[in-house]
Amino acid sequence: MLKELMHLPEYHWLPDMVILDIETTGGSHLFDRITEIALVRIEGGEIVDTWQSLINPGRSIPMTITHLTGITDEMVKNAPTFAEIAATLYQYLEGVPLAAHNVRFDYGFLKAEYQRIEATLHLRTLCTVRLSRRMFPEHKGHGLDAIIRRHGLTTTARHRAMGDVILVLEYLEKARLALGSVCVIEHIKYLSQGPSLPVGLEQGVVDRIPDSPGVYMFFGETDLPIYIGKSVKLRSRILNHFSSDHSSAKEMRIAQEVKHIEYIQTAGELGALLLESKLIKDRQPIYNRMLRRSRQLQSIRLAETLNQTPWLTYISADQFDPANFDLMYGMFRTKKSAEKVIRQLAIEHQLCPRLLGIESGKGACFAYQLKRCTGVCAGKEPPEIHYLRLTQALISIRLKSWPYKGRIGIREVDKATGKTQVQIFDQWCHIATVDDEIQMDEARQSRFELNFDLDTYKLLAKALKSSLDIIKF
Repeated sequence: MLKELMHLPEYHWLPDMVILDIETTGGSHLFDRITEIALVRIEGGEIVDTWQSLINPGRSIPMTITHLTGITDEMVKNAPTFAEIAATLYQYLEGVPLAAHNVRFDYGFLKAEYQRIEATLHLRTLCTVRLSRRMFPEHKGHGLDAIIRRHGLTTTARHRAMGDVILVLEYLEKARLALGSVCVIEHIKYLSQGPSLPVGLEQGVVDRIPDSPGVYMFFGETDLPIYIGKSVKLRSRILNHFSSDHSSAKEMRIAQEVKHIEYIQTAGELGALLLESKLIKDRQPIYNRMLRRSRQLQSIRLAETLNQTPWLTYISADQFDPANFDLMYGMFRTKKSAEKVIRQLAIEHQLCPRLLGIESGKGACFAYQLKRCTGVCAGKEPPEIHYLRLTQALISIRLKSWPYKGRIGIREVDKATGKTQVQIFDQWCHIATVDDEIQMDEARQSRFELNFDLDTYKLLAKALKSSLDIIKF
């Protein structure tokens, strides 16, 4: 293969690196596998090694991929598996940055393959797509086909691993002739030092994000966010999204689609959690499926007297009154899930399903006939005793009454930036975020509508178990 590369110019101006390309059975390193690998290793300005191999992916190659690459199942049938070439490949990769066109794709597949054989691959990377964006910002397209057209490159092996490696080498030489070796090397050094980012993001975008508490929003091609998240260390969390070893297909899709990032700093984690929850409900990003769902909440209300039957009724979110939480039990996404819990409690504590409102009719209930009810419906147990046993059974799902006489504020301070915020609550409802004394005075004098939200209730109930700077109004 060294002879086949003799027509290429010398690369005495390039820093040490391995230029690599892979072909695969598809686009997801979580499900697809590598079918071919090729690389050229440059040291001291010379091509010192080349290596290529077909890889048996252990599965059939889709016809669409075969049409694109020309690699067939027959070609890879007797090829080595990745496990069989892993040690050899690592010798070529070790010690120098890995360069590839959209390096996140290639590096992600390589890391996934090494993980499958219980090995870890950790390399510095250089994305030649992002390199093209930096060197030729006046151009729109930076994929390999666009570069071929722009620089007048030719190949007879497009979408074969070594053919694409040679195209990257030729494109780097074209860039040197157009811009000078010093300029190209400066861009390479800048990108090699930073983290591996999606091709749609510039390095400086993430560099400017503080490593402090807050909420971040990922945008794709439109003005609507595709994902909203929070962290006490924004920059670190965002970079974690862009690691090349995504733990899920969703993480990989987010990294592939993101084109723009916005963020909002908060003074602490509670503020970030509250803001994240609100923004997700308001903006409905497609990759925040849990928090963005409509909350058709149900709770169970206990009758205040024995004469009110059934003793348990179901109330929806628009009927919630946090001031009467002492009579409310549980928060459920649906009425069906609430009924399921009550049926289970009835079985465990031998409670009458008729008095609990989960069975209709008169006289002795069916559970009594099965000896699963102690007989309040048949006059065998006093109603007062049965009611008392019901209240005891419900204790495990009882909602907490608001533990304060009125509003409270929870102050958070980011020690690194000095940013201070107070989150104001009343009856488990978040009513305001204030950033200074003027806003605090306005909040003290203002009346707020209480809108109960289950996520806020859970966040606050958990937060109140820890040490907080609480301000009482």
